[in-house]
Amino acid sequence: MLRNVSRPSNTIKVVASCIVRNFSVSNQNMASTIGFIGLGNMGNHMARNLLKKGYPLIVYDVNKEAVEGLKQAGANVAASPAEIAATTKKIVSMLPASQHVQAVYTGDKGVFSSLQKNSLLIDSSTIDPSVSQLMAEEAANLDSKFLDAPVSGGVNAARDAILTFMVGGPEAEFETAKEILSNMGKNVVHCGAVGTGQAAKICNNMLLAISMIGTSETMNLGMKLGLDPKLLAKILNMSSGRCWSSEIYNPVPGVLEGVPSSNSYKGGFGTALMTKDLGLAQNAATATKSPTPLGSLAHQLYRVMTNSGFAGKDFSSAFQFLQEQDK
Repeated sequence: MLRNVSRPSNTIKVVASCIVRNFSVSNQNMASTIGFIGLGNMGNHMARNLLKKGYPLIVYDVNKEAVEGLKQAGANVAASPAEIAATTKKIVSMLPASQHVQAVYTGDKGVFSSLQKNSLLIDSSTIDPSVSQLMAEEAANLDSKFLDAPVSGGVNAARDAILTFMVGGPEAEFETAKEILSNMGKNVVHCGAVGTGQAAKICNNMLLAISMIGTSETMNLGMKLGLDPKLLAKILNMSSGRCWSSEIYNPVPGVLEGVPSSNSYKGGFGTALMTKDLGLAQNAATATKSPTPLGSLAHQLYRVMTNSGFAGKDFSSAFQFLQEQDK
């Protein structure tokens, strides 16, 4: 009798196993909570993809409407970046420019004011590489790691979780960062030390700006020569002129569906932001004595656009800007 009583029944074993398993899953979910700061055109989609992949999320943005949308999708809401840092050790930020990153991390009620030890900070903003390095130094002083991980691909790629992340930071932390970033993108590339992700991004965006201007000029010329824009785009995209700006993000309204040019240039990547990125590229070119004649011209054109009512429009509005020059 004693032998039979001391031996757990199969039912008891199953119940006990379920309790242990559920406890482990609960702990795993708590550990994997991610803080997300910056819910703009890109960050909003990125945060939603983390939610879709099952990550508990706590978010912050100055835009209350964007925050409410994420709340409705299942995210928790923080009153400040500091509250996020006090809640989780894994934080992703997606902000417009260097000054916003500095304010979020070092400002009043910023991340660093309540950062927990051994936190992992992943910044996907496009900023000056020196600012990323400064943030990394501040994080290291607080026994934490800061990685720069700017993105490429645009709003549609953010929505579809097929972004490319260019990551700068310690190789030892890269795999953990990749595990998070892979839920929002298709390619996650380690570029080297902190700041090299930003270097890769500003080089990419300089080329993107140049190719968008070239595509806009080409499409405008072809249309004035009597070519149908869809036909011209088709020919370009099966010929040597093919590029991302012509094939995936064509700047002519009506050529492609689901891109900003077919939505009055709303959404997407703003002209003011492209101007900012080109400024970063020109600063880097000056510092390294690298000749960038086309990059400099692209910067000048986007600066003029920004000051001519195009600042809030997608950068593909270069086509509309060019069309208006001969009116």
